[in-house]
Amino acid sequence: MMLRYLDFDTCILRSTNISLLVKLPAIKDIWLFNCIEGSQFNFLSQSFKINNVSKIVIPNLHISNISGLLGLLSTLNLTGRKKSLHIYAPIDLKYYLDLGKKYSKTNFSYILYIHVLKTGLIINQCGCRIYALNCHGHYEFFIIQSEQYGTFYLDKARSNYLLPGPLYGKLKKGFSFLFPDGYILNGSNFTSSNVLGSQISCLFSSFYSRQVFESINHARVILFM
Repeated sequence: MMLRYLDFDTCILRSTNISLLVKLPAIKDIWLFNCIEGSQFNFLSQSFKINNVSKIVIPNLHISNISGLLGLLSTLNLTGRKKSLHIYAPIDLKYYLDLGKKYSKTNFSYILYIHVLKTGLIINQCGCRIYALNCHGHYEFFIIQSEQYGTFYLDKARSNYLLPGPLYGKLKKGFSFLFPDGYILNGSNFTSSNVLGSQISCLFSSFYSRQVFESINHARVILFM
């Protein structure tokens, strides 16, 4: 399953045997939540290049969540991947991967970074942040996309005889300026409307605490049940 934009408030996926692909519009990178058996077919079904996966997030070490991980890592190795790959998971995943490589007598051609999950900010890239919340041994995730500034009207700035420089950056952010003669230069007149940010909550448990419910207020929610 892939998510680019969501137009629903709550989505209930009645299966734990699901991989979730997140594609950011600004970059080619793909983030993968869960790595089930056969999750590589999700890339093909969405016409994505498997080599564009840059981050893999594993909420817990249940076999349904990691059964396809070694296969995916081996496929990336066979494609000649050189760029590094980041995995966010509980600490014991390292031992699982070490045993898998030892058993198959395989070494990867790329650098594999394993980040141990803990409550707090785990990913901050391209205006998108992912927070993890430890709930009794498993993790819930909150994907927050920041508000995006509108497109700057360069031709309009030039028609007002504004020279390129630091002023452009301020106008892009919506700042206004008052000139000595009383004329007001309003930044909102030189940019399109800002794109509001959003929050997506990915919940992997059937039992939720008050802490979780407070965290998902006004958020789009995906329930894995």
